[in-house]
Amino acid sequence: MFGKERLQAIATGRPVDRIPVNFYEIDGFTQNPDNPDPFNIYSHPSWRPLLQLAREKTDVMANFGIDIRHQGVTVDLMPHHLLTVSVSQNEEIRETITGLRVGAKTLTSRHVVERDIDTSWCTEHLIKDLDDFKSWLELPEFDLIGEADIVPALDLEARIGEHGVVLIGTPDPLCLIAQMMDMGTYTIIAMTEPDLFQQALDRAARYLYWRTEKIAAAMPGRFWRICGPEYASPPYLPPSLFYKYVVGYDRIMTEIIHRHQGFVRIHSHGRLRGILEFIVETGCDGLDPIEPPPQGDMELSAVHQACGRDLVLFGNLEASDIENLPESAFREKVRIAITEGRAKDGRGFVLQPSASPYGRTLSLNAMRNYEAIIKELEQHG
Repeated sequence: MFGKERLQAIATGRPVDRIPVNFYEIDGFTQNPDNPDPFNIYSHPSWRPLLQLAREKTDVMANFGIDIRHQGVTVDLMPHHLLTVSVSQNEEIRETITGLRVGAKTLTSRHVVERDIDTSWCTEHLIKDLDDFKSWLELPEFDLIGEADIVPALDLEARIGEHGVVLIGTPDPLCLIAQMMDMGTYTIIAMTEPDLFQQALDRAARYLYWRTEKIAAAMPGRFWRICGPEYASPPYLPPSLFYKYVVGYDRIMTEIIHRHQGFVRIHSHGRLRGILEFIVETGCDGLDPIEPPPQGDMELSAVHQACGRDLVLFGNLEASDIENLPESAFREKVRIAITEGRAKDGRGFVLQPSASPYGRTLSLNAMRNYEAIIKELEQHG
C-alpha cells in the first residue's frame, strides 16, 4: 500500500498492511528548503534529510488551510473594510500589526515571527478586557459572500500524489474567539460571562458553518482537522464549559463535513480524562495528538478502551521526547505506542508526534529519533 491508500483505508475501516505513520507538521511537501526567504528555517541543511525521510517513508497528511475569497479579498470573521494591516521587519524579526476599528476606538494586535523560529508569537492581543470584548460584539455582521479558493490545495494534492493526503485545517468557534485574548483574559471572561461568551461563539459559528460548507462542497471526501477544543480542556475550564463551548458547535461542523463524505479529526492537546466522552459526542472520526503522561493524563491504552471503537487515534509520541531523549529510550516509547495503538478491536491507529521541532537547526539527536520511528514501525508495525 502507498500512503494515500493506507490512510483512506484507515478512515473507512478497511484493513491496512501496516500502521500508518506521519511526522505531523513535517511532511516534506509544504516545507521548501529552496525558499530564499530569510525567515524560512527549512533552508538550513540540517532539515534536508528529515524532509526526504518524510516524503519517502511516511503516510503524508499535509496540513493546509483553504481561504474563502470574494473579489480578490479573503473573507474572514473580521469585516475587511474595518481592518488595517501593516508588516515591518529587520534581519531578526518580522512584525504584523493589525488594527480593527470599533466605533470611536481601534483594537490592536501584534504578531511577531523570529528569524530562527518557525512560529508566530502574539505579543499584543486584540481584546484586552471585557469592555473590548463587548465592543467587538457590537460590530455589525456582514453578508457572507465568496467561494473556496481550492486551486492551491489541488496543486498540493497533485504534488503529494500517492504519498498521502491533504489535511484541511479549520478553527472551531472557540478557537477564533479565544485566540483574540491572552489566556488570563479569555478564561476569566469564559468563566464569569458565559452568556456573553456564547454570543461571541454563535457569531463565529455563523461564519464557520458557512465557510465549512463552501470548502467541503468544493473538496468532498477529504480529511479535516478541527482545532480549538483544547482551549476549554482542563485545567483551563471545567468539563461543563467544554461541553457548552465545544460540543454543539463542533458537532455541526462535523455534520457539514460528513454530508460531503469527509473525515473529521479533532485536535486537542493535554488532558483528556474529563472531556473524552464529550469529544466522542461531536461525532468526529479521529482524535489527536493523545499526549502520554505527564503532558496528557491518559495512556493510549486507556483512550483506546474508552473510545477506540469510535475514533481513529492519532499519536502518541511526545515532541519533546524526539528532541531530548537518547535513541534507545525513545525507541522504547515508540514500541509502547505501537503495541497499545494496534489493538485489534479498535477503529484504527496512526503513529505520529504531538508537534514538531521549530528551531532553525535540527539536532542530530532529533534526526536519529525520527529515523527510529520508521525503523521501529518497519520491525513491529
